[in-house]
Amino acid sequence: MKKYRVTVNGTAYEIELEELTGAAPAPAAATAAPAPAPAPAAAPAGGEQVTSPMPGTILSINVAAGDAVKRGQVLMILEAMKMENEIMCPCDGKVVSVNTSKGASVESGTLLCVIQ
Repeated sequence: MKKYRVTVNGTAYEIELEELTGAAPAPAAATAAPAPAPAPAAAPAGGEQVTSPMPGTILSINVAAGDAVKRGQVLMILEAMKMENEIMCPCDGKVVSVNTSKGASVESGTLLCVIQ
C-alpha cells in the first residue's frame, strides 16, 4: 500500500493505493473520510440570516465578522453543479458572524452568515 495526498478544488484528501501484481488482492484497509465542516455557531438574534440557496461547496469567503457591507456586495462564492454562484448581501449592515468556512460542504438552507 502506498499513501498519497491529493488536493481537489482546494480540499486535501489522503488516499491509499494498492499495487496489483497478479497475486490475490490483499484485504482493503479502511480509508479516512475527509474532516467534517466545523459546527456552525448559533446565530445572534435580530440579524438578517444569509442561507445557502442550494447544496454546494464554499469556494471563497469575502467578508469577516465585523466588516461593514452594502446591499448587493458579494459575501462568498458557492460552487454548485460545477458553477460558481455569488452569494450577495441582502441589506446594508455589519457582518455579525460567519458560520461557514472555505471548502465546507453546505446543504440548501444552511446558515452562512448573519448581517445586522
